[in-house]
Amino acid sequence: MQDEPAGTTYAAAGVDVEAGDRAVELMKASVARTHGPEVVGGFGGFAGLFDASALRGYRRPLLATSTDGVGTKVAIAQALDRHDTIGADLVGMVVDDIVVCGATPLFMTDYIACGRVVPERTAALVAGIARACAEAGAALVGGETAEHPGLLGPDEYDVAGAVTGVVEADELLGAERVREGDVLVALASSGLHSNGYSLVRRVVSDAGWSLDRHVDDFGRTLGEELLEPTRIYARPVLELLAAVEGVRALTHVTGGGLAANLARCLPAGLTGVVQRGTWTPGAVFATVRDLGRVPSADLERTLNLGVGMVAVVAPDAVDAVVRHFAARGVPAWECGQVRERRESDGRSNAKGVDGGVALLEGRHQGW
Repeated sequence: MQDEPAGTTYAAAGVDVEAGDRAVELMKASVARTHGPEVVGGFGGFAGLFDASALRGYRRPLLATSTDGVGTKVAIAQALDRHDTIGADLVGMVVDDIVVCGATPLFMTDYIACGRVVPERTAALVAGIARACAEAGAALVGGETAEHPGLLGPDEYDVAGAVTGVVEADELLGAERVREGDVLVALASSGLHSNGYSLVRRVVSDAGWSLDRHVDDFGRTLGEELLEPTRIYARPVLELLAAVEGVRALTHVTGGGLAANLARCLPAGLTGVVQRGTWTPGAVFATVRDLGRVPSADLERTLNLGVGMVAVVAPDAVDAVVRHFAARGVPAWECGQVRERRESDGRSNAKGVDGGVALLEGRHQGW
C-alpha cells in the first residue's frame, strides 16, 4: 500500500482519543460500585440498561425525571484543580428535585464537556458523581465525556446530568395536599450548594480575595468553603416518608431562593409565611453580603441562606419530622406556617408555576 501524505489528524485538531480511553478505564470501578442487580449489561454499552420489572409491584407507577448542571461553581473547582466534590453538587441538584415529589431515584446519567481530556481529572469527576449516586441510592448507568477543543479551554469543563425515579401516583407529594394550618420545617443546607456562584464569584473578585485566603469565620480557606459539597437529602427524606405520616409537600431551595421555591409547592389561595428569626444564616452568607454590600432582597432571591429544603407537614407531625432529620445529621427546625392567602400578600411568587405565595417576615438572628 502506498504511503499516505501527511495531513491533519484528529489529534492535531485537539482530540486525544487515547486519553479518552484511559479516562474510561479509570472510572470503571467507581461506576460499577453504584450498580445493583437492576443494572443490565454493565458499563460501556451504547445505552445504560435498567431492569424495570420491579415496577410491576406498583399500582400506578409514575416516572419522575430531572436534569441540571452545577453552574459556575465548576470555575472554583478548576481554579483549585480539585474535582472530586463537584459530583455531589450535580447529583444533589437533580436527585433532590425528584425526591420532593416523593420519588425514589432509580438511575442517573452524566455528561462532561471539556476542552481537553485529562484522564485523572475526568475520573475524579465521575468518582464524585458515583459516590453521591451511591449515597442517594441511584445507579450511575451511563454517561459521556466530550472533548471540545477551540470551544472550551484546555482546563475548562462543564458537567450536567439527568436522573429518573418512580413514585406511586397516590403517594405523589405536592401542593394539592397542603392545608391551611400546616407547618413549615426547614432543613439546613451545607452552605451555598450550587446556586448563586456568579454573584459570589463577582463579589470575591471585586474584593480582590484569593481562593487560598484563610477566613477565620470559616475556619478554612475561601476556596474550601466555596467548594463545600451540596447536601444530598434523598435518603433521609425517603426514610421520613416511609416512617412518618403527615408530610404534605417538599420544596428544594435552588435558583430563585427560598420564597420562589416554597411558593411552587403551595396551592393558589394559600400563603406560606417563613419567620427569618428562626435561624441564623451561616458565615459564608454574611461574608458575601458584607463583602459585596449585596442588598438583602438580592441575597434572598439568589442564595439559599442556610435552608436547602423545606417540608410542609401536618401540625401533629412536626416533632417527629425534626427528630427524624436530627438523628440523621440534618439540622431541622419549625420555620413558619401556612395560612389563607390575603389580598395584601400580592400575586403568586412561585418560580415558573401558578402556585401560592411565600413571604419572609422579621429579621434573622444575629443579622
